[in-house]
Amino acid sequence: MTWFVFGVIFGLFFLIHSMPLRPAIKSRITAKVGAKAFSIGYWVLTTGMLSLLIWSAGEAPYVELWPQMPWQRHILHFNMLIVFQILAFSIARPNPFSFGGAWENTFDPEFPGIVRLFRHPMLVALAIWAGSHLLPNGDLAHFLLFSILTGFAIAGRSLINRRKRREMAPNQWTDLNNAVLQAPLLPAPRSLTNAILRFLAGIAAFVTFSLLHPF
Repeated sequence: MTWFVFGVIFGLFFLIHSMPLRPAIKSRITAKVGAKAFSIGYWVLTTGMLSLLIWSAGEAPYVELWPQMPWQRHILHFNMLIVFQILAFSIARPNPFSFGGAWENTFDPEFPGIVRLFRHPMLVALAIWAGSHLLPNGDLAHFLLFSILTGFAIAGRSLINRRKRREMAPNQWTDLNNAVLQAPLLPAPRSLTNAILRFLAGIAAFVTFSLLHPF
């Protein structure tokens, strides 16, 4: 694969991530399929595009920047366990602050869950995942891939905040954010059973993924 093709796939990745979230486009899609179907479809589409991008980085010309060392993989393993826990407590969780839009009306600021720690938990998971993969992947293509994705995840927080402020009624975002801040930093879960199941699901996903795709 040439650098040009790698660049084209990278461009398509950002295009597919950003275009469906534009208010005019998102409103038309959700009006036809509903917010839940939009969220599921967006997740499938972006995950598939991310998989293609990762594959293309492996096919790009190899240019080594630094060698791989054993300690780098140990850090990656630990951070990936954190990533899977964040995902386990984020998926299908009402979150009016972040992208998607499903289940927003059921969000209770008194029981914000992981939203109390991170308004954009999926972006936090992406940043940790990409940043951690920088260490053991010292070739140019993967450096470009993971460094740009890390920056994308960090910058995405501010971009989504501005978009959500525009979509909500005046002062609604600020009032909702202040209400969430009133909850304890580590709030008690609304359902202990659900919290335990999510924790175990995160562990199981980490173990399964480690077996299928050794880090």
